[in-house]
Amino acid sequence: MSIPAPVSRRALPGHQIVLGDRDKLRLDSGIEFGPFTLAYQTYGELNADKSNAILVCHALTGDQYVADDVHPITGKEGWWRAIVGPGKIIDTEKYFIICTNVIGGCLGSTGPKEINPETGKPWGLDFPVITIGDMVRAQTMLIDHFGIDSLFAVIGGSMGGMQVLEWCKSYPERVFAAAPIATSYRHSAQNIAFHEVGRQAVMADPDWCGGNYLLEGKKPARGLAVARMTAHITYLSEPALHRKFGRKLQNRGGITYSFDHDFQVESYLRHQGKSFVDRFDANSYLYITRAMDYFDLSVEFDGRLAEAFRGSNTRFCVISFSSDWCFTTAESRRLAHALNAASCNVSCVEIESDKGHDAFLLDEPDFHMVLSGFIEGAAEARGLK
Repeated sequence: MSIPAPVSRRALPGHQIVLGDRDKLRLDSGIEFGPFTLAYQTYGELNADKSNAILVCHALTGDQYVADDVHPITGKEGWWRAIVGPGKIIDTEKYFIICTNVIGGCLGSTGPKEINPETGKPWGLDFPVITIGDMVRAQTMLIDHFGIDSLFAVIGGSMGGMQVLEWCKSYPERVFAAAPIATSYRHSAQNIAFHEVGRQAVMADPDWCGGNYLLEGKKPARGLAVARMTAHITYLSEPALHRKFGRKLQNRGGITYSFDHDFQVESYLRHQGKSFVDRFDANSYLYITRAMDYFDLSVEFDGRLAEAFRGSNTRFCVISFSSDWCFTTAESRRLAHALNAASCNVSCVEIESDKGHDAFLLDEPDFHMVLSGFIEGAAEARGLK
């Protein structure tokens, strides 16, 4: 089965490229997909021998605008601007940074909200189910377009870390250094359960319309907001929530004896839900969460995770956070043990933090120091200094 490319429904600033025109993208589902559009941003300059390229992979609700001064949708800074930029840890004066919007996304890459040229209508649920492997194979086509044989580094947190590991498993000869952060080699049963709650919230919204809400001129805003609220709780920690909110009331002298948002934490979650639906597509949320659920590098090796990395010469730095209960340190240690068993060059670091899973996006000096040291050491080994 071959599926033609969609056409973008709106123009966004940045770069878009049509890939898979002659050589289709073969999805894990068996579908030959293409041509398709991949949206991306680049920062810095590619050196003469194309040895200084770093691919930054975004998390579930992230995008390609990793280091922009102003995000075109939210108006805020790029989601990792504290780390990526001139003179920063991922230094755009030294390295050529590439960040793509994953296939199935909703900020310029081919996804379920784009137009299916066979029908002239949005793909909706006719869009093929995708995997982390599909996302990475699409990225390799962009890297090929740049003529880059080997990436200096692939770096990402959460779902971005899954992409990092997929790169290292599938294309070890193309990755010199890898930093999978706050992630795992598989999605746990608990995380799959939370994702299913979120998907059911979206699909239970009457405005979802069986996935055809764009045709109906509607948006399942309530369901998507609840999905975001549920997921956002998993990105935080109880100490961080208590420190920030405790049981403080929201702009009132006492409880109202109603179901209004009496507590500050309730108001915060509602705000997170509302702001999310303004920038994200509901069907993309279904597809990308499903891609994470399917991720398990050990499956094709009958549970022997070390075999996924056997013979790899990639330098690894596995980073976790002590209060992350979404992707625990125990999961990172299992990954590190497998890498050790495969005789890989690996360091594994747990950062003490009470900020939960989202710590990799926040101001964590110890994390920044570890990542900086790893990149500098890898750059020296690569001969980039």
